[in-house]
Amino acid sequence: MADLNPPYPSGSVDEYAEAVIAGDIVAGPHVRNACRRHRDDRKNGPARGVHWDPAAADRVFRFFEVVLRLNGGQFEGRPFKLHPSQKFVVGSLFGWKRVESDGALLRRFRRSYIEQGKGNGKSPLAAGIGHYCMVADGEAAAEIYAAAANKDQAFVLFRDAVAMYEQSPRLKQDITPSGGNPVWNLSYMRKRSFFRPISREGAHSGPRPYVALCDEIHEHPDGHVIEMLERGFKFRRQPLLFMITNSGSDRSSICWDEHQHAVKVAAGTRTPDEDFTYVGEPIDDATFSYVCALDKDDDPFTDPTCWQKANPLFGVTLKHDYLEGVVAQARDIPSKRNGILRLHFCVWTEADTSWIPRPLLDKVMVDFDPYEKDAGPISAAGLDLSRAKDLTAAAFVRETGTKRVVRADGTEADLPTFDLWIEAWTPRDTMDERSKTDSVPYRLWFDQGYIHAPEGARIRYDHVAAMISRLHTEFGIGVLAYDTYAYDKFADELDEYGCDVKAVAHPQGGKKRARPDPEAVEAAKAVGLELPKGLWMPGSVAALEELILEERVRIRRSPVMMAALMGVHIETDPLMGNSWFNKNKTSNRIDPAVAAAMAVGAATDGAPVHVPAVSPWENPDFSMAA
Repeated sequence: MADLNPPYPSGSVDEYAEAVIAGDIVAGPHVRNACRRHRDDRKNGPARGVHWDPAAADRVFRFFEVVLRLNGGQFEGRPFKLHPSQKFVVGSLFGWKRVESDGALLRRFRRSYIEQGKGNGKSPLAAGIGHYCMVADGEAAAEIYAAAANKDQAFVLFRDAVAMYEQSPRLKQDITPSGGNPVWNLSYMRKRSFFRPISREGAHSGPRPYVALCDEIHEHPDGHVIEMLERGFKFRRQPLLFMITNSGSDRSSICWDEHQHAVKVAAGTRTPDEDFTYVGEPIDDATFSYVCALDKDDDPFTDPTCWQKANPLFGVTLKHDYLEGVVAQARDIPSKRNGILRLHFCVWTEADTSWIPRPLLDKVMVDFDPYEKDAGPISAAGLDLSRAKDLTAAAFVRETGTKRVVRADGTEADLPTFDLWIEAWTPRDTMDERSKTDSVPYRLWFDQGYIHAPEGARIRYDHVAAMISRLHTEFGIGVLAYDTYAYDKFADELDEYGCDVKAVAHPQGGKKRARPDPEAVEAAKAVGLELPKGLWMPGSVAALEELILEERVRIRRSPVMMAALMGVHIETDPLMGNSWFNKNKTSNRIDPAVAAAMAVGAATDGAPVHVPAVSPWENPDFSMAA
């Protein structure tokens, strides 16, 4: 292994901390606090047995630059020169020491929590730490684990470690890989040490980790993996739990617990104020905290100067043009806003973070009577049947005409317009109790006529079926889109009323698509239109969103509908970018919004775009001869 002890520029950690505190480097509140903590500990740490060892930090810096090589794109094969923010993290982890009860001077930090925006090199940094601790930290039989909630995620970080091994001539001399496609283990035979991935499903025997590199903590369903690894630390004198993650959205998760603890450690108080004012009490000397975040009044969609607070490698791995494009996408596609805030700007999103801003919804909320005598046929209905004691919702869509719309590419089209309204049912006997748990005024909504509340403690599907049957008889319902939950029981109720409405399945969630309706397929073939692909929630959510943004829908004004639309939580497939409503991550009852999306999806599935005809005389290439 390379000589890591020659002189190396020291003071990088101090310099970064002072530059952040002075405002010369833009950073968010928790990073500023972490830097103030470092400065305070440099002054006051020795009194409580905490000491700064710059030589130890410099040794790790040298290992990264001399031994490690990066991989991928513009960084392929280049030495791993740590960014100042990365030097602060790595230098703090290895430069801070504490005196043990037996007089030994060992690493101070046993736990670290790193939260940054996507694309700031968290995984390569973790992989580099893993390599250092396996081959250069002096630990015999060191077990280094790339850990995650599942096997695939664990291999994301481990693949970076394997790529570093393959790029580095020095590592290739000393490390032996196991497996070929993929490599599943890296061994340092000289010290009987290894580096491998581990996940919840793969951990059958108790590991004895020296270092646990835990990736994407926000995706961990619980604290099982972390607890399992920390239990194994009892066999090591200076183990390290290195947690890296994007921000999350579930405030009942292990990630939120670790986030909260980390920001309190940085602020030096168990009761921080909303500005996270630095107090400086040493509440946990064994935890290192580097949590990127915006300040409370920052708006990344209007102020690029705050982008670096969430992205310390802004300008290095993340270029201005890329983030500018991400921000533009959030402005144009509101359903992507939460994901972009969370992934790129370290904002912990919540279910009450609106999918579509209230001012845009107010533009399409209108008082109208959908049951006027000559209102015309109902194009589609969507039905979200609830469990016994919740809220059942049916939504109805009626096509009303067309509107000339200028699309994003500058072309114009006459597109259909719609009326949309909902009906909702909840059991009367339990609605007062559930008003407290659901935080919605069911009794008031019932008194005002916005929901139906049949007597009893359970949902009465016969009341819902009676409404569907009546509307189908009076106006005609083109198609009823339903989720399969409890629909068999509901279908029996429809049969009791002799209702023969056409029904099609509409799965919820974001992964499953229904089979396309055979009649719709044949109709599309007959006129040469694109064949329908089958209903699914990402398509229906996108269709509803488009109608609202283009103001091609009138939504009947209702506090029930507004509460549902404002309460939806959008989940996005990280691979394909598809978005859908996630009921499990919202505290509000969003059943009316779900039913509305289903109805709109059923009404617009395979619908043609009416492009206005262009006069041939406006075509410069037109001629009578041709």
